Parts: sequence; C-alpha cells; structure tokens
Amino acid sequence: MSEHTQVEMTEMNYGKDRPEAEHRLMIEDLSLRDGHQSLFATRGRTEDMTPVAERMDEIGFWAVEVWGGATFDTMHRFLGEDPWQRLRTLKKYFKKTPFSMLLRGQNLVGYRNYADDVAELFVKKTVDNGMDIFRTFDALNDYRNFETVVPVIKECGAHFQGCICYSLTEPRIGGDVYNLEYYIKKAKALEDMGADSICIKDMAGLLAPYDAYKLIKALKENVKPLIHLHSHCTSGMSPMTHFKAIEAGVDIIDTCMTPYAYRTSHAALEPFVMSLLGTNRDTGFDINALARINDILEKEILPKYKHLLDDTKVSIIDINVLLHQTPGGMLSNLVNQLREMDALDKMDEVLKELPRVRKELGQIPLVTPTSQIVGIQTVNNVLFDTPKERYKMVTAQVKDLCYGLYGKTSVPIDPEVQKKALKGYDRGEEPITCRPAQVLEPELEKARKEIGNLAVDDEDLILYALFPVTGKKFLMQKYGKEKVPESLKPITLEDVANQNKMIEKARKGELVEKVKPEDFPEKSEYARTFNVFIEGDYFEVGVDEVGGAPVITYATAATAATAATAATSPAPAAAPEAPLAQALPVKASAPAPTSAPKPASAAKKEPAPAASSGAPVKAPMPGMVIKYEKNAGDLVNEGETVVVIEAMKMENALPSPASGVIKSVNYKSGDSVAKGDVLAVIE
Repeated sequence: MSEHTQVEMTEMNYGKDRPEAEHRLMIEDLSLRDGHQSLFATRGRTEDMTPVAERMDEIGFWAVEVWGGATFDTMHRFLGEDPWQRLRTLKKYFKKTPFSMLLRGQNLVGYRNYADDVAELFVKKTVDNGMDIFRTFDALNDYRNFETVVPVIKECGAHFQGCICYSLTEPRIGGDVYNLEYYIKKAKALEDMGADSICIKDMAGLLAPYDAYKLIKALKENVKPLIHLHSHCTSGMSPMTHFKAIEAGVDIIDTCMTPYAYRTSHAALEPFVMSLLGTNRDTGFDINALARINDILEKEILPKYKHLLDDTKVSIIDINVLLHQTPGGMLSNLVNQLREMDALDKMDEVLKELPRVRKELGQIPLVTPTSQIVGIQTVNNVLFDTPKERYKMVTAQVKDLCYGLYGKTSVPIDPEVQKKALKGYDRGEEPITCRPAQVLEPELEKARKEIGNLAVDDEDLILYALFPVTGKKFLMQKYGKEKVPESLKPITLEDVANQNKMIEKARKGELVEKVKPEDFPEKSEYARTFNVFIEGDYFEVGVDEVGGAPVITYATAATAATAATAATSPAPAAAPEAPLAQALPVKASAPAPTSAPKPASAAKKEPAPAASSGAPVKAPMPGMVIKYEKNAGDLVNEGETVVVIEAMKMENALPSPASGVIKSVNYKSGDSVAKGDVLAVIE
C-alpha cells in the first residue's frame, strides 16, 4: 500500500464519512452558553459567535446551547446587547442544528419565581425567536414549578427536556435524601409530565464515575425518554464520569469545544470523538473540522477575553468542590464579594459555615438561584452575626425561600431559622404549601403601565418585567435616550494587540522617553514610592511631583467628627503634622483651598452628612440600589426598611438605625454603591 493511499485512508477514517455507529452517541455543544458562562463570566458577545456558527452547524450536534441561564441578564446588563437579537442573529447561521436553552422553571432566566402570565408569554416569544429545546430545571427539583411553562412548551411544538438537579449529602450517591430511589422517582415524574428527554444536571461536578454508571443504568431501565448527562469539570471527574455513562448507555452528553472546556466548564468534545472512533458509540464527527473551529476560537476570539480568565491557579481542577459543593461560578462570586468588602481573610469561615446554612435551609441543591441564596446568606452570617445572634441580616430571597415562594425543600427548613426569617415578612409569617406561583399576582399589565412606550414590543416588555431596574436602563440605551457607556462596548483584536504592546514596553521601561543620567531631576523630599504590578511582574516606582512641593489636600487619618468640622471651617494651606504617605498631592501651582476639598472616594456621589448630623443608613456591602422604601421627609421607625440593595443578585433590606424623619436620600434606583456609602440619613 502506497504512502499516498495511507494518507487518504487516514483522512477518511477521521472524517465524517465513516460508517454510522450502531448506537451513536449524541452531543450537545455548550460553548456558546455554559462554556463562556463558566470560564469568563458570561461575557461572550454575539459578534464572537458568528465567526464559527456556520462551521459548527456542519458538525452534526444534537443541539447547540446558545441562550438562557445567565446570558439574558448579563447581555443587557454588562454587554449592552439585546438578548432576543442574539437568538435571531444566530438562527441565520445555524440552518440545521436545533437551538437549546436553559430555563429555570418558573424562575425563567431570573432569580425568583415570576407570575404565570410572564412565564407563559416568555416561552411563547422564545419559541417565536427561534428556540427549539427547553432544558427546564428547578433548583429544588419541585416540579410544581414546571406546571405553567411545560404546557406552553408542548403547545408551541418545542422539545421539553426535564432536569433533575444532582446533589449529595454523602460523599457518594446514597444516604437518606439524594439516593438512587430519589432520582428514579424524579425521572418518573418528568416522564409523566411528558418529558421528551431527561437530563441529569450535575452543576458542581459531584457525580462520580461509578455512581454515573449505576444512575444511568437505573434510569434507562425505569423510564423511556432519552437520557442526557450534564456534568461540569470543576472536580476533575467529569471526563471519567461521562465515559462510564456512555458505557451505561447514556443517549446524549454535554461537552464544549476545547478552548471553552475544562476548569469550571465542561469536558472537551474532541477527546471523546477520538476515543469512540470506530466503536458502536462513534459520534461520526469530523475531527479536522473541529480542529479548524478550535483554531478560530483560540486565535481570533479568546484573546479578547483573556483578562476575564482566572490565571492565578496552576491547577485546572478544584477538588474542594467535593467538600463544599459550591459550583465554580458561585465560588468565584463569593471570592469577589469578600474582596470588595475587605474580608477575603474570612473565606475559610464562609466555606465552613456554608454546609451548615445549606442544611438549615433544607439541604437544597446548590444551583442558580439556590447557590446564590445559600452563598450570600453564608457571607452575611460570617460578617454580621454575633455570638448571641445568628442570621442577623437575612436576605429577601431567604425570606422567600422560608415562606415557600421557591417551592418545597428536600428536607424541612430548620424551624428556628424559618421563624426568624419570617418575622414581619410582608406576605405573612405562616409558610405556604401550595404551588408558589399561585400566590403571585399577574405582573404583565403592571409592567406595561410602568414602562409605557419605552417597550415597543413584547420582547421589551418581558425584559423589563424580569429585570425592572437594569432592564429599563438597557431600554433607555437601546432607544437612544441614554448614552451607552464605553465600558459596555466590545474590544477588538487590535485593542488586544495594543494592550500587549504597552505591557511589553512597560517591562522594557520604554513607556517614557529615556533621559540621560546627567539630565535626571533632583529627587525631592516629597518623593513617594509605589508598588506597580503588571501581569506577573512587579516594579517599585518612585513618584515625584513635577514643578515643586505638593499641597496636601486631606489626611485619611482624620476622624468623622474632624471631617464634619472641616467641612464648614477654612482649611490651612498644608497639614505638616499629617503623615505624607496619607496625603494626596495636587499641582504645586494650584492655590491653597479656602475650604476642605472633597476626598477622592466621593467622586461619584457626595456622601450624606457625617454621623454627628444624623443617623446614617450605610451600605454594609458593595452593590446596586434596587429601591427606597422611604423618601426624604417620611417618618420612619427604628428597624423599618429604608432601602433595598442588591449584592450578587440577592436583595438585602437595610433597616433604619433609629426612629425619626428621613433627612436625605442620597442615591437613586440603579446606582452602584460601595461598602460604607451613606444611602440615607435619619434625624
């Protein structure tokens, strides 16, 4: 046989023209949704999906996941993109491959249960815009939260995939909660609801290989719909788990293209294609075509998102997830939240407290939104609880959970925690036992009146109904009533190249024109030293004021009382007694101020008067103002809610520290606030 013939045979065997496998493994690709959601915070833009869309359409995927999950929220909030337009755009490129989305049951694509009228219209418009498969899950595996959306999915002729959120209370499958009988019972319930396929949704990568074999075998023996496995790679078990599931007869698995795979994402597709080549589970995929797609993603797309990737860890797996069971995305959010609160040293305490909070809240699976509910409440407990009082700051979502607005938990909620959470709860202090949405009033007409002509179609109306604060802001930008911030605009490969050039110049010391040693200026007594970190490099830089000695504008060591006095008194031209390292300079040519200037930290919003002129309501954490329950001039009693802020998509109601009158309200809905910002003042 000639060398030429051997090459031809190799290409044929590796291509898509090989014989059809007896029991071909079907693949759903998650790169365009869960892949970038897991690796770079759902920041993937539509313009970075279209270059590979047509090529992906030729591969032969069972489906491609392109929507749902966090994409709807992130697109309008952080990317300035219309989520509905992404569906319409990608549908022009994918002519053959069905679209799949992640639907959070009655939560839709948000973080609470929405009214039935919103849920019904959402599903209808999603199908109208091109959706084919609805991967539908409920964080509590309470399928009463499917009763509104499933009939609409079926009526629209779409595919209903019912999910079982995988969770554990033991190191391996078993115990008295999440055992084999639990999962079989849930699968049969989904089959009875008319599920076209059933998905095991292992969001934290907890499913061990031999447990997967046992579980898939049992499901195949007990129910008829297709069985689909979704398992994140966080713990490192995912590729092995998938392989044992394949041996057990799983019909469909989820993977990502290699550049979007591993870490907290999913197993890579290409190793499965090669491992199953020529077997009775052969995917039939063309590895050469996959390699060309990977090349585009690696060279033309991912460089734009490098700054969002976590490159601080050497290991690509996190085996600690087997201990705390927190999905990777939620864990990174907790780290960021603690960092912003100057409490990163509390991370170990948070991870220790998390299993306790989860147990007290009914051993709920940790998946959006319950992972956020448990995670943020855990942070609140660690930071704000005292030895005499736990659950001192309870989020609105924990109150809703304890009331039953999310559904029925796997085991009962701790009665003491439930009682504390529901004390003074606006819906009542007795939990409900009915389907959660039964107690929700219709929302669409109210939303229609509030948003008015700004919503030009049903898609705009739904966006506002789901996300009233950020949705309205997006619609203002979409229709030219507000300017789109530069931070929402995309970057190009040219921008990336320029940034890399700047970094390289900094490393070589070429950012400024070189000066001969004999022309160096004399170092003054006011010179200050700074540490500068650029990627992995560190520089110590001396900074001296050009033109003479600086004028000290303020000292951070000043007390609140001193600051209040300074605000109404003339200030000296300088403060020689203040440590120089604590002072910010201004140009020497500037005249001395006649009154104390504003601190740099107040640039975005002048804080309310100091505590001496009233009782301040301060932000205990960074977040976004959702709404004020009280306005300036209103009477308020101590403990009454003044303002609600959102942190990590969970709401915290901030009480008045004293009885009195609201003297000032310092922010508005949609404003971002830092920890310690004064949101209102009570007199």
